[in-house]
Amino acid sequence: MSPILYALAAAGLFGVATPLAKLLTPAMSAWMLAGLLYLGSGVGLAIVRAVAGRRGAAVSRADVPWLLGAIASGGIIGPLLLMWGLQATSGSSASLLLNAEGVFTALIAWFVFRENFDRRIALGMLLIVAGAVILAAPGGAGGWSVGSLGVLGACLAWAIDNNLTRKVSLADATTIAMLKGLVAGTVNVAVGLALGSAHPPALQVGATALLGFVSYGVSLVLFVKALRELGTARTSAYFSAAPFVGAAASFLVLRETPTWSFLVALALMAAGVWLHITERHSHRHTHPAMDHEHEHIHDEHHEHSHDPAVPPGERHSHPHHHDGTTHSHAHYPDAHHRHRHS
Repeated sequence: MSPILYALAAAGLFGVATPLAKLLTPAMSAWMLAGLLYLGSGVGLAIVRAVAGRRGAAVSRADVPWLLGAIASGGIIGPLLLMWGLQATSGSSASLLLNAEGVFTALIAWFVFRENFDRRIALGMLLIVAGAVILAAPGGAGGWSVGSLGVLGACLAWAIDNNLTRKVSLADATTIAMLKGLVAGTVNVAVGLALGSAHPPALQVGATALLGFVSYGVSLVLFVKALRELGTARTSAYFSAAPFVGAAASFLVLRETPTWSFLVALALMAAGVWLHITERHSHRHTHPAMDHEHEHIHDEHHEHSHDPAVPPGERHSHPHHHDGTTHSHAHYPDAHHRHRHS
């Protein structure tokens, strides 16, 4: 499966979560809902990992601070703000406002972590921003409401999470997503209970946990796999398809009616996403010698041999060495292309 398909599949699974979660917001507090979604993700992935085993690299000691930061911002603060925002805005508008996550992610990746970008990518981001402004403007589909600000705050929290997760993306994706779910879910549920949240019925707990496993857990595993191959900003660009899926699901599930401002915002955001996914990047570049571990196949960047032999195209993980080389080919800012551009 290609990294682009990983990102798009992650977007689809996550996109349907917003309108479905809105159905659950009247039944429980924001803390409890966010906690059960992530706890369902973590427990479900723990079961999958126990059955299938870990295939990728282990989380190293150096990865721990980055992972804890990602869990705090994306697993605790982000879901809480989203569930809070969903209580005061429509499911379709909240879904499209989630496009701001890609914008915030790219800005942090470009200007804090120095990931490369060009005019095409920047223009795409401007179109997405324009769509979000139309949605949130007075008289728009979302309005400058507390709900809109809550959704945008969640986007910023997840943008920080995405960039921190990029730092640990060479580790096993299922392990990363499982740890995020278990830690974030436990904290949010504990805080919710401490603040007096009622115990939801068992059926609602099960439904919320199942939604969390699919839309947060499996989606995050696919997102991490795409992240290590495409880089932070570009993975988020593909992931920007999620709000469109969520908006479509809102019309079907919540019976919401699209407004003209919603349709204009949709067109602008779709154009911005199209500019991103049609980008091509190629130039002569140099790879310095390096040693690391991650899941890989034997390709132009992994031409080493080892015992026992591995069949061509089979993914596997072990510590390996890269000799320095200079060549030219189409590429993304993945784990092997984090070079600077002049």
